[in-house]
Amino acid sequence: MDDEQPQTGMSGSLSIVRAAVVLVVFVAAVALLVDVGTRPGVNSVPSSAATTVPSTTPTTAAAGANSTTTTAAAHSTTTTTGHGHKGSKSTTTTTIAPSSVSVVVANATSTNGLAAHYTAVIGAGGWKMGTPTDAATTEATSAVYYAAGFQEPAASIATSIGVKPTQVLPLTTATPVTGVTGVDVVVVIGSDLASTTTTTT
Repeated sequence: MDDEQPQTGMSGSLSIVRAAVVLVVFVAAVALLVDVGTRPGVNSVPSSAATTVPSTTPTTAAAGANSTTTTAAAHSTTTTTGHGHKGSKSTTTTTIAPSSVSVVVANATSTNGLAAHYTAVIGAGGWKMGTPTDAATTEATSAVYYAAGFQEPAASIATSIGVKPTQVLPLTTATPVTGVTGVDVVVVIGSDLASTTTTTT
């Protein structure tokens, strides 16, 4: 049998040229996708308030993804949309400015001054603090209760004072604090935080 001779010359040169062309096309496509992915969205809705100027900041995400953050006075909305990926999802989160969230701290222990102490601690984060009060009952475990739509601020406040995420709960009539109608977030300080806090009266 005759041995087949490897092809050389013109065929080998064409393979190298093809590989170079494919590489150049690939690099150009990636550059185009990154450019498209970092452009600000054209369907942003500006705020209707006369004194509020929304700002849009494009951010670079994975190639082929759009990520635009719009910040207004009391709220900011972040929308991330993936394009061209199987199983892409679009998510929207809304951040509420601390200064627009009303917060009341209630002492559910026999230790004096805890509500005032935690009102000062939480207030340092820019939250709109109400007058400290006492809870209707004594509680062993601290909790942060939130009105509808205020779970995110409640979770942020809970983290700042060391309350577990499992103790961030909806505000209901079962909340052990009276007179908090219209309040966005109610913080109940229990014995667990009393034992870790030194206050002066």
